[in-house]
Amino acid sequence: MNIGTDAPEFSLNDGDGNDWSLAEHRGKTVVLLFYPGDNTPVCTAQLCSVRDHWSEYQATGAEVVGISTDTVASHKGFAEKNELPLRLLSDADGKVSEAYGMKSWLPGRSARGVVVIDKEGKIAYHKVQALSLFRPADADVLAAIKKAN
Repeated sequence: MNIGTDAPEFSLNDGDGNDWSLAEHRGKTVVLLFYPGDNTPVCTAQLCSVRDHWSEYQATGAEVVGISTDTVASHKGFAEKNELPLRLLSDADGKVSEAYGMKSWLPGRSARGVVVIDKEGKIAYHKVQALSLFRPADADVLAAIKKAN
């Protein structure tokens, strides 16, 4: 993915089974937090850190969502268990992860990474974690959001 290119359109279901579409959020900065799987140590730490910094994320005005290949039911349980304030989207077939360059070396999983899409629907930030053992720093993600705004 190149900075400044159009973000691929997509629509996925969240943990409540509701449809979430990128097109419906045009005009707003959107943050896609790709992660390998619910209820794993690093992913739990990553999303709980977002939860713990949620007021900072909200202050940016960005729409922040998590995306993994886990099921809608898995996302619902994971979000409830960890009191996560963000929507978790199910990319069960991995097509969105692949479209955004987040294909993992783990079969059937997404890579860990962050994509920030600006208000015009262009890629403003794209980073794939080289090793899935390390989560993105909230400060880096927040700085990328502020730059895209």
